[in-house]
Amino acid sequence: MNSDSQLALADSDKGGGALARGIAVLQAFSPEKPSLTGRELIAATGLPKPTLFRLLATLCEAHLLRYNESNGCYMPAAGLANLAAPLLARTSIRQLAFGPMQALADRMRAPVSLGLGQAFDLVFIELAQSKDCVTVRPSMGSRISLARTATGRAYLSALPEDKRQAYLDRLSHSNPAMAEMLQSRLMQAQQDLAQHGFTVNQGDLNREVHAVAVPLRAAPGSDEMCVFGCAVPSFELQPDQLIHDVGPRLVTLARSIEAAMG
Repeated sequence: MNSDSQLALADSDKGGGALARGIAVLQAFSPEKPSLTGRELIAATGLPKPTLFRLLATLCEAHLLRYNESNGCYMPAAGLANLAAPLLARTSIRQLAFGPMQALADRMRAPVSLGLGQAFDLVFIELAQSKDCVTVRPSMGSRISLARTATGRAYLSALPEDKRQAYLDRLSHSNPAMAEMLQSRLMQAQQDLAQHGFTVNQGDLNREVHAVAVPLRAAPGSDEMCVFGCAVPSFELQPDQLIHDVGPRLVTLARSIEAAMG
């Protein structure tokens, strides 16, 4: 389990009770691990076996999970999509942004993403990708690494300083080396935002992919943050193209959507 998932599970457990434990079970699933056995769920959540299987029975009855008898695995069910539908429906930025995102994706031959974050959770809510793109398309709703991506660092840089420091403090307990790396990367990210209007990641998550990202508020007065990102294969880039071409285009996209949202 990655550091961001560990922090999310720790946060969910603070509320105590069955709800927090049920959330921890649901958070154990990811696009990389869409199905898990009971043994794997025990390892991921740290829950006692009797508690876990009571929760699994409840979640299956609510159609949030389902059990596959052929391989002994649990997996997310259609009920989770129903829970996510109201969130996606109210984020009008998706409708405003998709056309410009697709135009930029076609021009750069790269994926352009839109993330939505609150507290320490940041997930993909819209994705545009050129038909010529050779990179792997991330899954809608999948969690974005706050530490190792341009999108995550743009999000953290836009948070109030106390919240940003709280994330670093928690990360330092679970992964001191990652926290130390992130501390220096965030200093650079904040300088990049001040100078260019976007953050840069040159291969920290995938050495063959370089990325830029731009944060903006989801809505006036909201505590949610949106982040536009564009990740380009390094072999597709000319020298300095990320800084002088891709980044400025993404800033223009973000500012145009921001103006359209008022």
